[in-house]
Amino acid sequence: MPTTSLKLSPELKERAVAAAEELGISTHAFMVGAISQAADAAEQRAEFVAQAQTALAEMRESGLGYDADDVRTYLRERLSNSEAARPEAKPWRK
Repeated sequence: MPTTSLKLSPELKERAVAAAEELGISTHAFMVGAISQAADAAEQRAEFVAQAQTALAEMRESGLGYDADDVRTYLRERLSNSEAARPEAKPWRK
């Protein structure tokens, strides 16, 4: 496996060492885990943004959307009733 060198400030290195010790793992394992978590978060955000862009394009093409009050009501009902009826999409163009 190729190596990568990280230059950390003394303060950050101390924090990483302390966190790794607290978790009972090596500093290397802590940094690999942290980078893995950050990469996962970045990938999830990119997927979320892609889904949002697709939904926006579909809304613009169809001219249909959801009233915010209807969505809020649905979400409140959904908390206690998993079979709550979804709101209906409505035309938003004038």
